[in-house]
Amino acid sequence: MKILVTGAQGFIGRNLLVRLKREKRHEVLPFDVQNSDADLDDYLAKADCIVHLAGINRPLTPEEYMQGNFGLTSRIVEFLEEQGKKTPIIFSSSIQAERDNEYGKSKRAAEDRLRLYAERTGASVSIFRFANVFGKWCKPNYNSAVATFCYNIAHELPITINDPSASLKLIYIDDVVESFVRQIEHPHNGFAFVDAGPVYETTVGKVAEQIRMLHDYRRKGFIPDFSDELLKKLNTTYLSYVDTDKLALEPELKSDKRGWLFELMKSPNAGQIFVSTTKPGFIRGNHYHDTKVEKFCLVKGKARITLRRIDADEKIVYDVDDTSIRVVDIPPGYTHSIENTGTEDCIVLFWANEVFDASRPDTYFLEV
Repeated sequence: MKILVTGAQGFIGRNLLVRLKREKRHEVLPFDVQNSDADLDDYLAKADCIVHLAGINRPLTPEEYMQGNFGLTSRIVEFLEEQGKKTPIIFSSSIQAERDNEYGKSKRAAEDRLRLYAERTGASVSIFRFANVFGKWCKPNYNSAVATFCYNIAHELPITINDPSASLKLIYIDDVVESFVRQIEHPHNGFAFVDAGPVYETTVGKVAEQIRMLHDYRRKGFIPDFSDELLKKLNTTYLSYVDTDKLALEPELKSDKRGWLFELMKSPNAGQIFVSTTKPGFIRGNHYHDTKVEKFCLVKGKARITLRRIDADEKIVYDVDDTSIRVVDIPPGYTHSIENTGTEDCIVLFWANEVFDASRPDTYFLEV
């Protein structure tokens, strides 16, 4: 299928092109400001489907709203009508079309012209009235609060919020793209308004607070609760605005004669993961926990994991090496140790079900 995408170099367009180009059965015809009217006519003649994203949202004069949003839409459908084509059109409108401002009026006028095109030709026309779309590659300090907050906070720049309680409806870019793909592959009959989702209802202040938290968490090695879908998508978006030379963080490395250890990631909901090396012949551990539980996983080398219930004499021994990876659970009330029994440093990945708290470490020395 040949798919014409107008506004192909914009935020939504760039993400949509990535998705469509993965589909080998589609040929994308990208159109943007650098293209000519002749290019547009050529693409319109070839296209089996049109995703119309191009528009004006930050004009120099109010008149440009109507020229950019209604004018280009009219140009497209007039060409199709003159050529006797009934190419399906998917149109990116806005919730502003429900309001009486210049931008909303121009989007509503474009919708009305597309309705007329559908009535005249019988073509499938899908109208999406999007809320505030956010995600990677959205231009900051332009017309997206989320992009601006993510960029400025990632770069330690101030943000301005006039009304923290102002409501904000958000939709994530990948959800928008998938909605487009569904309409491309399964167009409906005639003219229709189509919903995309999920739409997240929040406030400007809440979003800013969450992005600040994500920024702070990342520096401290914390992972937030990603069961919150909006928070997970905000984190993905925030990370896309971190400068590439700042993506690598240096954790605190704790070294002694046994080897080194560092905390890889921490979560108030899911505990923490840490990594250590142990030199040949050295032992780590020889302690127990009342409530904390752990998992040990040797990923390089050779070691012996030994456990003993603190009120018993019997020892449980696991000899492990990197030729047969195993994950060993450490129950509460069992003193435990890990000894490097190989000839090279061993590397062990640990998980604990809670983040270490020096004020209540729940760690008590006892020889296995």
